[in-house]
Amino acid sequence: MAFVVIARWVARPGEEQAVRAAVEALVEPSRAEPGNLAYEPHSDPSDPRVFLLYERYVDEAAYRAHGESEHFRHAAEHALPLLEARERSFYETW
Repeated sequence: MAFVVIARWVARPGEEQAVRAAVEALVEPSRAEPGNLAYEPHSDPSDPRVFLLYERYVDEAAYRAHGESEHFRHAAEHALPLLEARERSFYETW
């Protein structure tokens, strides 16, 4: 069973490019994590402030390791203060 995370980030007005850059910086190192199966960024075509991240890990422990990684902590430090909203939903495949 894989552990899936759907993260929705909404940038504050005027911060969408900075948030997009932070997301882009996360993609390659996140995909390189040993427990990562997928890391797919998306943007809302009708609202450039809205981003959706589809993340799939071998298990919840791999997701937690992602959250403790240097690249995630760096992105979180810079991007999270630029967000108007941040939502996460968690799922398991079956």
